Amino acid sequence: MNLIRAVSAIGSMTLLSRVFGFLRDILVANYLGAGAVADAFVVAFRFPNLFRRLFAEGAFAAAFVPLFARSLEGESRDAARAFADQAFSALTLILVVFVAAVEIAMPWLMPYLAPGFDEVPGKMELATEYSRIAFPYLLFISLVALQSGVLNALGKFAAAAAAPVLLNITLIVAIAGFGAGGAPEEAGTALTWGVFAAGAVQFAWLTWHCRREGFPVRFVKPVLSDKVRTLGKRILPVVFGASLYQINLLIGTILATTISDGAVSYLYYADRVTQLPLGVVGIAVGTALLPMISRQLEAGDDAAANNSQNRGAEFALLLTLPAALALAVLADPIVSVLFERGAFDAEASRATALALVAYSAGLPAYVGIRVFTPGFFAREDTATPVRIAALAMAVNIGLNLWLMQIMGHMGIALASSISAWLNVVLLIIVLSLRGHYAADARLLRRLTGIAAASIIMAIALLFAGAWATPWLYGPPLERIAALAALVIGGLIIYVIVARLCGAFTFADVRSAMTRRRA
Repeated sequence: MNLIRAVSAIGSMTLLSRVFGFLRDILVANYLGAGAVADAFVVAFRFPNLFRRLFAEGAFAAAFVPLFARSLEGESRDAARAFADQAFSALTLILVVFVAAVEIAMPWLMPYLAPGFDEVPGKMELATEYSRIAFPYLLFISLVALQSGVLNALGKFAAAAAAPVLLNITLIVAIAGFGAGGAPEEAGTALTWGVFAAGAVQFAWLTWHCRREGFPVRFVKPVLSDKVRTLGKRILPVVFGASLYQINLLIGTILATTISDGAVSYLYYADRVTQLPLGVVGIAVGTALLPMISRQLEAGDDAAANNSQNRGAEFALLLTLPAALALAVLADPIVSVLFERGAFDAEASRATALALVAYSAGLPAYVGIRVFTPGFFAREDTATPVRIAALAMAVNIGLNLWLMQIMGHMGIALASSISAWLNVVLLIIVLSLRGHYAADARLLRRLTGIAAASIIMAIALLFAGAWATPWLYGPPLERIAALAALVIGGLIIYVIVARLCGAFTFADVRSAMTRRRA
């Protein structure tokens, strides 16, 4: 299992998903704008999305994959298949009960999730309606996460990584096919039903692929086997350790509802831009590392596990550090070109750009969390990351309450970035003190080159952006062409300087892409 090949498979699908995601968000900004309807949809979509990260991609996958990989590597395919079926059955029962309870309690939960919505007539009721429609998405997508864990442990990454593409395509069809031409409320309703439909589509997609690989995950009579009990014990601690980003976003969303009408939407659109590098790099590296390190440790090869973590950190920094600086420097034209049309005006663009600058400051840290948490999960240590994440969350809440008074919604985004840096630094320190991680000479040498190339690129973009201002804020086609030229030019400068500084070599890339597992 080659790390770069795995990351490339996941990253290419995630990139495709983000492209469709941008198209989706352009349509959402056009039809919903950044007002009450957009805020209601963001809260409705983020609520099941949070629990998806907590119970599915975060906790469930992080606890399930090492156990499944151990069964696959140390026992047999039949034992691994039986464990997957048992876990699937237990997860299904728990989720059906949980979703039903939340649907009933939604009118009482919403005032806590969006306390500021009461100030706008009808906004709280609209958010409650949207949330009830969207929340069953959690059931489907959590089962999708289990199926994804099975496929990833088998070394099959592309199908699972392609599932979010289906989500975005379904939402595009929903809002463009059923919401266009109507009032914002009608477009929001169509989009919310699209969330429900997307869950079913993704579940059907992964079900077919699991059957294709000879691992059809089925509902069987639930059995509390030793492995299922172990899985259950590990899920709750991993909730916080694997899901800091989404928890911080939810906290920020709740507080943003108290700032101003539109603050929730500004943070949402800024986060969507940040999700491109975070998703393509962070999710890809983290998803590939967990099963890889789990199987290396199961085989007793600690040196290989440490090398995998170093190469994951190197690859992540190579892409995210320049991305963070580029997003900060080009925040205004990026937001303007992507979203400023229809109901999304210039004022919304400026407010969203401020949030984007603050979020971009934490981008390398968010990806770093994805790189270093597998070092704990693969060793079946779920307690340490939760302690670290709990501390970072407490800092995030305190900073939110302070910075939002000074900087408004931008303070909420900045607090999230600062807490992410605290989280990743503590993860690295603890792994190092335990002897589970040591940065090798290659990583340290290349980090210097990456930093130098990123700074030079950012300075070049700063001057080029000032020179291109007349085109960046001109007619739509000129704006798109100018931004594209800046992005391509910045990328060319970064690649050339990074190569000259020794941040990477083309020989490394070629060998990584062609190497086969022995």
